[in-house]
Amino acid sequence: MVLVKTVSKEKPPFTVSDKVNQDVSVKMKNFQKMKNYLKCCCVLLVIFVLVFMVSMVHIWGQQEPIDDFKENSLAVSQRCIDWDKLQTASLPNLKYAKPSALQLPRTDVNILTPWLAPIIWEGTYNYDIINEQFKQGNYSIGLVVFAVKKYVQFLPEFLRTAELYFMVGHKVHYYVFTDQPEAVPNITLKTNRFLHVVESEPYKRWQDVSMQRMESIHQHISNQFYKEVDYLVCADSDMKFNDYVGVEILDELVATLHPAYYGTERNHFPYERRGVSEAYIPADEGDFYYMAAFYAGTVKGIYKMTQVCYDGIQKDRKKGVEAVWHEESHFNKYLVYHKPTKVLSPEYIWDNAMGNREILKKKRFIAVPKNHNEIRN
Repeated sequence: MVLVKTVSKEKPPFTVSDKVNQDVSVKMKNFQKMKNYLKCCCVLLVIFVLVFMVSMVHIWGQQEPIDDFKENSLAVSQRCIDWDKLQTASLPNLKYAKPSALQLPRTDVNILTPWLAPIIWEGTYNYDIINEQFKQGNYSIGLVVFAVKKYVQFLPEFLRTAELYFMVGHKVHYYVFTDQPEAVPNITLKTNRFLHVVESEPYKRWQDVSMQRMESIHQHISNQFYKEVDYLVCADSDMKFNDYVGVEILDELVATLHPAYYGTERNHFPYERRGVSEAYIPADEGDFYYMAAFYAGTVKGIYKMTQVCYDGIQKDRKKGVEAVWHEESHFNKYLVYHKPTKVLSPEYIWDNAMGNREILKKKRFIAVPKNHNEIRN
């Protein structure tokens, strides 16, 4: 029998080298844990920053186009008002006939839209009342007119009649856009009336001149207009004031019925009917056909409208499309989906070549006789 002797191997003694190696191993494990922890923190931080940025973009997208409008500045300043010392404004003791709750002021014309916006006709309002109410706000009105190329010849009559009939007794800033600043007449203005000349590019085609108005008005609102006025009225230069035009035309967004279409059916309106254009209006939509020769609104209201119209014009250009009636087509498209808060009757745009209408008690803003082809070319 063979005996096998088992030799037991004793564990070698624990040396200093082993101690060092163990310490290093522990430290490496701790370092790896710390590294993983820092990675997790960085990932969480990146996620938090991304979520925060997305949230801010969403919030900014919901803000109004202009953050530094006059009304916003006033809202801040009003916090410092001593309301105890502020007197309540009231109307003077006016004398006028009692209004009736049962009888319409006029029955020969429509005076109210389905969305409860008034349609302004002579005899449907008391100007003394609304004028006194308007005075309480100490507002300023801007009148914007474009006189480019041959249209500059209409400026003297436009400004002369505006001084006679437009916003009499109120603070007015005239903004004349022209490529010929030297041709702007130096007329004598009444107290609190100011004339500003703004240089404008003379595009070759009259269609481009017309469509560029939306961009020009939009840009100058954010650069200048909002600092100086509360309301804007935009008018064609080849017109003249023929009777008083006052604060009855002012509201958030105001449009004027086209004199050739105020009594026609929807299917006869010259809307843009081609689906390829941004100004497209379906055949079963639309209320009235408005003329872009005279419209008004608050500075913010006009800013929003011109921004949308100009964006539509730019998109059409990229597609090689031009709306049938240029900026007026985009203007009407906007008003289908953003109803005007007040509508002006054809009293505020009329052409005497169309003759007289019994329903027109006044002709406040009328076309100047001209040869359109000669002026536009």
